[in-house]
Amino acid sequence: MNKTSVTHYAPAKVNYRLDVLRRRPDGYHDLRMVMQRVDLCDTIEIALCDTPGIRVTCGREGVPDGPDNIAWRAADALLALSGKQAGIEIAISKRIPVAAGLGGGSSDAATVLMGLNELLELGLSDARLMEIGVKLGADVPFFIFKNTALAEGIGEQLTALGPLPQAWIVLVNPNVHVSTAWVYQNLQLTTTAELHTIPSFFGSVADVCAILGNDLESVTISSFPVIRSIKERLVSLGAQGALMSGSGPTVFGVFADESVARLAAETIAGESDWFVTAVKTL
Repeated sequence: MNKTSVTHYAPAKVNYRLDVLRRRPDGYHDLRMVMQRVDLCDTIEIALCDTPGIRVTCGREGVPDGPDNIAWRAADALLALSGKQAGIEIAISKRIPVAAGLGGGSSDAATVLMGLNELLELGLSDARLMEIGVKLGADVPFFIFKNTALAEGIGEQLTALGPLPQAWIVLVNPNVHVSTAWVYQNLQLTTTAELHTIPSFFGSVADVCAILGNDLESVTISSFPVIRSIKERLVSLGAQGALMSGSGPTVFGVFADESVARLAAETIAGESDWFVTAVKTL
């Protein structure tokens, strides 16, 4: 009997490294990133039904339910490719903060592509799904790739890294809105800096922390100095390194020890009304 529904988990990501190399003629930027999945996940329920059309429900402020949702567009792309008249219902339970630099929307879209590939029995390879995904968002292929990765181009050229040592990550989102477009528009690109070498082997969490860097951080911190304060607080509580993820505003601290990470998360949560959680790398 064919499946008519699936439930999958869509993990968040952090960027251990984010180098902006140049602005491209198409308006995008060439990047070099080291991307790591963590076990903070949205839950995606996908069901086929008899009523034609695509329905996405989330009920989360800042997340549209219709065609403006990237998960809706992912479903539309695969439904069109299938040539079938099926109805699709997608329910998204969000745990990943919205517009936080953690890739939640892209992960949701990637999960829908993989789930519908299964339900619609399309048999598409991950490589083909990644080709479809990059048209939805630059981070979508990474979540289909399912490995810690060196990401180049606009993020779609992926090379597996690892295995990296497992780390504990404390995520702190100070509940401020940062526009990714604004960050890139205000980025002052320099061509004189040498690119940090990305090693092929990471023996310890300290080795991972040695590569931490984000070219977008200086732009975001200039308007949101709380990001610097969070980084300093994480280090004072035992993080071996701390960095803003993506275009922000989420800051993450990297810990080798679970108990130290959890205590740091509890401490910051007790000092603020921010989103704070301790998670592990995948």
